[in-house]
Amino acid sequence: MSQLNTAELLIKCLENEGVEYIFGLPGEENLHILEALKSSTIQFITVRHEQGAAFMADVYGRLTGKAGVCLSTLGPGATNLMTGVADANLDGAPLVAITGQVGTDRMHIESHQYLDLVAMFAPVTKWNKQIVRPGITPEVVRKAFKVAQKEKPGAVHIDLPENIAAMVADGKPLRIDQKEKIYASHRSLNGAALAIARAKNPLILAGNGTIRARATESLTEFATRLNIPVANTFMGKGAIPYIHPLSLWTVGLQQRDFITCGFEQADLIIAVGYDLIEYSPKKWNPDGTTPIVHIGTHSAEIDSSYIPEVEVVGDIADALDEIGKRCDRTGKSIPFSATLRNDIREDYEQYAHDEGFPIKPQKIIYDLRQVMGSEDIVISDVGAHKMWMARHYHAEAPNTCIISNGFAAMGIAIPGALAAKLVHPDKKVVAVTGDGGFMMNCQELETAVRIKTPFVTLIFNDNAYGLIGWKQNNQFGSSSFVNFTNPDFVKFAESMGLKGYRVTSSEDLIPTLKEALAQNVPAVIDCPVDYAENLRFSQKAGDLSCPI
Repeated sequence: MSQLNTAELLIKCLENEGVEYIFGLPGEENLHILEALKSSTIQFITVRHEQGAAFMADVYGRLTGKAGVCLSTLGPGATNLMTGVADANLDGAPLVAITGQVGTDRMHIESHQYLDLVAMFAPVTKWNKQIVRPGITPEVVRKAFKVAQKEKPGAVHIDLPENIAAMVADGKPLRIDQKEKIYASHRSLNGAALAIARAKNPLILAGNGTIRARATESLTEFATRLNIPVANTFMGKGAIPYIHPLSLWTVGLQQRDFITCGFEQADLIIAVGYDLIEYSPKKWNPDGTTPIVHIGTHSAEIDSSYIPEVEVVGDIADALDEIGKRCDRTGKSIPFSATLRNDIREDYEQYAHDEGFPIKPQKIIYDLRQVMGSEDIVISDVGAHKMWMARHYHAEAPNTCIISNGFAAMGIAIPGALAAKLVHPDKKVVAVTGDGGFMMNCQELETAVRIKTPFVTLIFNDNAYGLIGWKQNNQFGSSSFVNFTNPDFVKFAESMGLKGYRVTSSEDLIPTLKEALAQNVPAVIDCPVDYAENLRFSQKAGDLSCPI
């Protein structure tokens, strides 16, 4: 291995980390990396835009817990990569971004396409470093993966100048140290158990950290044993099965909703694996007066509405098991949970047989849920449809409904669905997107065809940036600058070798979804949506009053 160049050593280090895929684009400054990949076990997936590469690595990391890897060249390639890198960092998905760079002999003067990428990536990563000498490559790579995958996971960046990439490098990949679990203190466990035992109306708020920690079974057992209802965040879907009688489904809409009543009546919030970025505590604890027990792998962030009485920091599954053993809630019932769950379910079920066209968003999602199995995966893009997906698409298992709600970047659904199909080729995968988000990364459908990853893209088509129009109407009574026209999505799909479908009635959707999911190539479904429901929901939410 002493005769390897730096790029070859880098690839050996990535193989040592268990990297399966690198998503990226070729460029002049990463030629040595691409050459090294020709003889590697790692599969390089050539994408059509660097943002797509980063989103693929982002979702790969979120689904597997292993850092997804993306590659770009310098300058414009690196700037294109940044949105997806930032998304992974704020969503808590482990990602390693690698960029090519000009030679170190050109950095002191004005050079073609040169930007200080280490400085540029600093605000959107946990850590980033330039490889300035060949021999440090194994240390840089090992640290990058360790930092990316350590709680809270996020993005890191490695910058490799082209002259360093070509140099002979002595060294070999470093041994990967085994992660040791950190357990919460007995004092914090006892304090949490006491606070929960005393509470009359406790409520569990489950976040994405519960899923990252693989603690969903422990959470379900904990809630069941202590008879405490659970609401999950957008990114915490599947933390408890939605069919569980204590599941209150999803919280996090910026509108008032049924679950708001649960938070208003709660005298203790048990936040499990919850990050403030998922849903601001100022939305559910505006005065900061509701007591909080924080259970997570890291300490609570500082916020005037989120000051825990007890912080339980350590392995989440173990903490829940230990608190459950220590806490006695014999004879205590939860009077508001049954009523809340009934109200939420009745609202959901009323759209089961709606025949309106264009189709109401609630009906589209209801039908999608009927077609998808409990382990199948949907990836939601960002837009008005995301709010409805969060409210109405219910997950039975973790990581089966992926929603970006940290950075919340439009354009994630299609590249994310491609990554999901690579990770789980045996599962049905659907990218749910608005027409706005679709047009941002639809070019990656060509990538999907080329690498034979069939999934379905379901477009909520309203010829507008519907979420912004919704907010404008709520605030100003009218919308502006949000309308546009679209191509013929069926012809667009067919031009790429995909299957294209257009829904023309409410009855069409389920059979169309079933047919599209049965194809051996990616498919696109153009589904007109009635977003008049946005304003109806806002009016209904404004009139919602909670029982005393």
